[in-house]
Amino acid sequence: MTKELKKRIITSIILLAIILNCLFISNYSWLLLLSLVSLICWFEFINLFKRIWKKKTIIILPIILSFLFLCLFIYTGYKIRIDSGEDTILFILGICIFSDIGGYIVGKTIGGKKLTKISPNKTVSGSIGSFLFSLFPLGILMLLGLNENFFERMIISCLFISLVCQLGDLIISYFKRLAKVKDTGNILPGHGGMLDRIDGIIFALPTLLIVNYVL
Repeated sequence: MTKELKKRIITSIILLAIILNCLFISNYSWLLLLSLVSLICWFEFINLFKRIWKKKTIIILPIILSFLFLCLFIYTGYKIRIDSGEDTILFILGICIFSDIGGYIVGKTIGGKKLTKISPNKTVSGSIGSFLFSLFPLGILMLLGLNENFFERMIISCLFISLVCQLGDLIISYFKRLAKVKDTGNILPGHGGMLDRIDGIIFALPTLLIVNYVL
């Protein structure tokens, strides 16, 4: 096991412990965590924008839009907990995390054709791995005895969330490419910045809320 991988594992365990504690303690602790994480992401967005656009007048709009987007993320994460409970949040986070893990493991193991020029490390095999691994959280629900119709809907939901996560990852990768940086920050040892870790999640939660209202 490499030193970098050890850092990633230790950081992931600490993050998971913080998330679970804040999620289950109370609504306010969860809201506080969402707000703190979003604030860190916003500063990372600003740093990216400053590298991409040198003129202050130009970066005002993306800074405002990123702030509004992260406010939507906070609202979505809080509302889902209030309306659907901690288990739903855990299920969604599980899908996002396994989707990310699947893309990393399958992409590194199989490799193959590049998915897009935006992120050279992304491969078609990695994308397929993300979709497949996103179904893993359903294994727990299967043990709880889902009826057939509900299970079919959940498969579609998992694949859709994985798709949004992958698109979110590509969007952040695009900004990093324009800014000519590898990571959005260095706050998380082994992972880089906060955006590097939760790029898919911050897009998945608001998208789910929007889709829920539309449908």
